Amino acid sequence: MPATPVTYTFLGPEGTFTEAALMQVPDAGGATRIPASNVNAALDMVRDGSADAAMVPIENSVEGGVTATLDAIASGQELRITREVLVPISFVLVARPGVRIDDIRRISTHGHAWAQCRLWVDVNIPGAEYVAGSSTAAAALGLLDGDAHYDAAICAPIVAQEQPGLTVLAENIGDNPGAVTRFILVSRPGALPERTGADKTTVVVPLPEDRPGALMEILDQFATRGVNLSRIESRPTGQYLGHYFFSIDADGHIADARVADALAGLHRISPATRFLGSYGRADAQSSSVPQHTSDEAFRAAHEWVEQILQGE
Repeated sequence: MPATPVTYTFLGPEGTFTEAALMQVPDAGGATRIPASNVNAALDMVRDGSADAAMVPIENSVEGGVTATLDAIASGQELRITREVLVPISFVLVARPGVRIDDIRRISTHGHAWAQCRLWVDVNIPGAEYVAGSSTAAAALGLLDGDAHYDAAICAPIVAQEQPGLTVLAENIGDNPGAVTRFILVSRPGALPERTGADKTTVVVPLPEDRPGALMEILDQFATRGVNLSRIESRPTGQYLGHYFFSIDADGHIADARVADALAGLHRISPATRFLGSYGRADAQSSSVPQHTSDEAFRAAHEWVEQILQGE
């Protein structure tokens, strides 16, 4: 029996860096790919079964976490991260034919792209006004409909290559040539990806109560078990002022004894802790595990306690 066709959604429109990230998934080329207007729409398609998985951005090496994704995945019906993808980011400035850089007064792009190009803009187009766009590709394509209330857009080179109605006015305009964006593939809960030895685990931990030492108790669950954190960000829950959750990436897989023990500790402190997934690192870099926090050390410790309880 042939395999069931897979449907992916991604932060659209076509030509975004998110689509480039999706195309790194082995079967994405032959799958149905549906662009979504925003991150929430993409994740909702997964939740309601319209798509099997969604590719969305979660972190940028320049601007940090993508708040729309951090917030959307932290609430609502639970989802799981099954893969991460890293995409080097470069930008071009585009406009309609006949428009010169001296003519530009307003520029549209996604907020993260603007943050990565604003120094170049300040130097080369001083005084240019920023117009927020839902994505870099949407900003560029908006120039083609004739009703755009801006003069130019910042987008990925592939958009300009595929749209003959756009003229590239400047290339490689990013302020940080080594910029990278991290994307995650998100699906409904199911079987976890196998442990690779170079893994990452993502969790959301609500602050149980606002008091001295509350955050330290959370961090101690990882520190005492030798689990390194590669990212931790606080986000407001939206319930009331001062109520936050922490979005955390930890090195290792939930199948690792040290990680499982740390998550169990988190759940004791904050029962609303949400497990978002354990998956292979895109860079395949394994973390160094101290001997006393290895699976063998945890197993030996549990066996020792069991022998005591049995009176041996």
